[in-house]
Amino acid sequence: MSKILDNKFIKILLTILKIIIWIFVILIVAVVLIQRIFDNKVSIGSYRMFTIVSGSMKPDYDIYDVVIVKQENPENIKVGDDVAYLGKKGDFTDKIVTHRVVNIEKNNGEYTFTTRGTANNADDPEIDSSQIYGVVKYKPALLSFLSHILNNSYGFYFLVFVPLAFLIFLEILDHIKNKEEEIDEETK
Repeated sequence: MSKILDNKFIKILLTILKIIIWIFVILIVAVVLIQRIFDNKVSIGSYRMFTIVSGSMKPDYDIYDVVIVKQENPENIKVGDDVAYLGKKGDFTDKIVTHRVVNIEKNNGEYTFTTRGTANNADDPEIDSSQIYGVVKYKPALLSFLSHILNNSYGFYFLVFVPLAFLIFLEILDHIKNKEEEIDEETK
């Protein structure tokens, strides 16, 4: 075993592999932490990240797609923009909703917006500008892919548990190799 691990190419390959897996696991954990622990209340700059949880915006967004939302001034929001907002009425109360703006009204300098899911026939309750988190700017394919996998129990197993088990295995190999080297040096 130690002859294989003494090969310089294998050492470099294992080191690179460990670094890539650590970065991958850290990114996955960071995405989960940002969304779940902070309950989507964290913004970085003027951007927030949300996960779509219903089919109301199909075909534009599927369930578990991730969208990046940028805070916008109400006067910059247009009909046709997809916005994320905090619902305050009816079934929408205390839910973060991502729907399309279908109407905008301005009364006494205040904006009110009417939104609707692209797969829905009915408008949402009117919202005011204070409820809007921002306008959807991106749907990152990689984050959406990871979200779809992480929200599947098998996917979570293969994206988090297996890489961590592999890292532990590599660390055990390093530990065994170091112990063998110590024994070799003591016998000299």
